[in-house]
Amino acid sequence: MTTKPFDSKDFLKNLTHQSGVYRMFDESGEVIYVGKAKDLRKRVGSYFREKVDRPKTQTLVAQIHSMDVTVTNSEAEALILENNFIKKYRPRYNVLLRDDKSYPFIFVSGHQHPRLAFHRGSRREKGDYFGPFPNGSAVRESLRLMQKLFPVRQCEDSYYRARSRPCLQYQLQRCLAPCVEGYTTDAEYSEQVQLAKAFLQGRNQQVIDQLVVRMEEASNELQFEKAARYRDQISALRKIQERNAVTGNQQELDVIGYVRRGGIAAVHLLFIREGAVQGSRSYFPRVPPDTDDSEILLSFMLQFYLNTSLGRRLPREIILPEANATQLLDPEQDLELLEAALVQKVRITNKVRGERKQYQVLAQKNALNALESKMNQASTALMRTQCLEAVLDLGISIQRMECFDISHTMGQETVASCVVFDQQGPKKSDYRRFNIKGITPGDDYAAMAQALAKRYDPVKDDTSDAAVLPDILFIDGGKGQLSMAEQYFADWGSRAPLLIGVAKGESRTPGLETLIIAGSHQTIPLKGDDPALHLVQHIRDESHRFAITGHRQRRAKVRRTSRLEDIPGIGAKRRQKILQNLGGLHEVKQASIEQLAAVPGISRDMAETIYHAFRDE
Repeated sequence: MTTKPFDSKDFLKNLTHQSGVYRMFDESGEVIYVGKAKDLRKRVGSYFREKVDRPKTQTLVAQIHSMDVTVTNSEAEALILENNFIKKYRPRYNVLLRDDKSYPFIFVSGHQHPRLAFHRGSRREKGDYFGPFPNGSAVRESLRLMQKLFPVRQCEDSYYRARSRPCLQYQLQRCLAPCVEGYTTDAEYSEQVQLAKAFLQGRNQQVIDQLVVRMEEASNELQFEKAARYRDQISALRKIQERNAVTGNQQELDVIGYVRRGGIAAVHLLFIREGAVQGSRSYFPRVPPDTDDSEILLSFMLQFYLNTSLGRRLPREIILPEANATQLLDPEQDLELLEAALVQKVRITNKVRGERKQYQVLAQKNALNALESKMNQASTALMRTQCLEAVLDLGISIQRMECFDISHTMGQETVASCVVFDQQGPKKSDYRRFNIKGITPGDDYAAMAQALAKRYDPVKDDTSDAAVLPDILFIDGGKGQLSMAEQYFADWGSRAPLLIGVAKGESRTPGLETLIIAGSHQTIPLKGDDPALHLVQHIRDESHRFAITGHRQRRAKVRRTSRLEDIPGIGAKRRQKILQNLGGLHEVKQASIEQLAAVPGISRDMAETIYHAFRDE
């Protein structure tokens, strides 16, 4: 069946000259491109001129099956809507920022005795948030440092409330033990919290000056032990100041470095907060072929700074790359439009001097270094894939590989992982986990069968290009695990992927793995230094890591969940009453039917239901 080609003349004839956003759809109804325009008719009409020089535009126009537009009040509104559509549809012809993680912060709670904590996500809890930090490791490293500098608690509130005596952190002089009366006063603890906040704001010298005053006061009052503690704090802070080489007077800056080479673009951000580099992060946006540098950089900035749901706080100033900056972005149009779309006033410039110039050069060096590392990684992954093709003698290029693994503890909370690799390495956006239920605890074969069904049943009868199937499916295990995959794909015919079992050697030592080919069960031993083996090990280890992480998360969730929640008829109020009357979940598990029935609001039948629910676990 042939479909009717898109009639651009008819579409343009009735198109408005107002500002807005346009979406282009292909034959299957998928959004392939989203754009914004100050004048919709002029902008959309430019795609359908008789002579279009850019190959990207020619390829895009050839795939358009339909279009629609959304009119906005201004071009700035169109910019925001375009960003929302790109985030929603992920069109393949738009530059896409592949980053969906919110940024971590250090959180100082608003309790009577505040705690220092790692925080990521929405900021609902009352308190002060310091950041954003570039990644979780930067926050954890800062918290470890803070623990040595300021004796402020970092424990969970539940742990804090349950203490009857000081914990080990007090013995190590890393906490004042506010959880137990008599060890510190509210004033002393509050003083340390305020000093910690000042330190997080970058006011190091002010913190040292305050500590010097406190030390002298304690010394004059003959409180020499207290003065010694202040002295040690001052000494530790001075060492931190000496060690921190990248400091300055700039309070809030984001500095952008940009490099593009060999079809890969790298954008590097330096985060300057309170006069110091809090960290940096490299991004590699997905770039369609024949895309201009200006489009890449502007698209990155739009998606990065307009995506406020990820917890990013806008800086006061954004510094762009110096090299060819006037070619990358148009100061009169792009930057003014971006500034208008942002929720607060942000200065965007590339002409800087002095300290800000040093940051600009540093960001550019980091962007170049990140790009070189990325290209080396990509070339290594491609080389390993080509070596695997040679070992297997497939006669085709491997585009997609998947691997399954099973993880559980004594058969409980079983989780299966499915990781995906392509010629560039791990494709984490396609990773999947499956919670395994209704099997005999510890039956890995049944767990594998269920995981395969959950992954491939939805695409079993789908013969379109949208049905994503791997060229190779690795199964972490020997012939037993592999046989489950063989049984599942027995009636798939030519659409079935190549099944390979990854069996460990007798000593289970890395480097002695053997590949088992489905059907013939032919084994292919690989040398320890073979790049193909390194690729298989990487895939297998990644599936193992991903499965264990999912299992631990599921196990932790179960530990946090009361078994009473799963019993029909036991709501929140009734559950609370049972726990209060019997003294806790452990006592509920040990209680007799008579003891349960004695709880107000619990009938004899309900008591029997609760009793047997715990006995049948």
